[in-house]
Amino acid sequence: MSSLKLKDGTEIYYKDWGTGQPIVFHHGWPLSGDDWDAQMMFFLNEGYRVIAHDRRGHGRSTQTATGNDMDTYAADVAELTAFLDLKDAIHVGHSTGGGEVIRYVAKHGKGRVAKAVLVSAVTPIMVQNDENPDGIPMSVFDEIREGTATKRPQYFADFTDAFYGFNREGAKISQGIKDNWWRQGMMGGIKAHYDCIKAFSETDFTDDLKSVDIPVLVLHGEDDQIVPFELTGVKASKLLKNGQLISYPGFPHGMPTTEATTINRDLLAFIKG
Repeated sequence: MSSLKLKDGTEIYYKDWGTGQPIVFHHGWPLSGDDWDAQMMFFLNEGYRVIAHDRRGHGRSTQTATGNDMDTYAADVAELTAFLDLKDAIHVGHSTGGGEVIRYVAKHGKGRVAKAVLVSAVTPIMVQNDENPDGIPMSVFDEIREGTATKRPQYFADFTDAFYGFNREGAKISQGIKDNWWRQGMMGGIKAHYDCIKAFSETDFTDDLKSVDIPVLVLHGEDDQIVPFELTGVKASKLLKNGQLISYPGFPHGMPTTEATTINRDLLAFIKG
């Protein structure tokens, strides 16, 4: 098992397969690098070097009680990319991982990153406040916190329906996908998962988005029930200097899994373009 011990002693698990231009995949809450299976296989077969890590507190990485915030997540990525000596890399982030990507690129990525992709990402900010009146009320995130802290196994099992749009009429439900989401979630640490809710909902990425000048692709499903498209994908794309937005009618939050063929095609076109 490949892992890197960071400066603070945290061990970060990662997968690093293949050769060629590196693509680094950043997963969402409360998952692990395994959530990128469909992309890892596809891009490995396309001749790329593919890397996916488990964020601190998630998956097979150390179940940290501290450092579960976006600045630390980005700094962890900076240590990992320096250790792997990644250059001319493409960073792809889903959901919380999208926030991690743009914070890493803005703060640490100069000279190492060629392009970035934000998939169903939490950028620029999720929570409702004076500067973001259209945001999601804090009560919604408090409910996620309560469910995670007090009944995590059942809460995570139930969360998959909206995540993948399996609660929509006519949806083709996959029990295997639901079980795999639950498996990944329950591998992580409850304290890290609890803390990460604040990180993905309250972190403001506006300045990060404005400061990045590399090409950035924004992919978002228009039927995203977890990270609403108009609140995030639309706004984020307008803040970027060199951004491109592709939206998908009817696609859910978990579209890299349920709609992998379409997402992989559009990712490949952007990377090669």
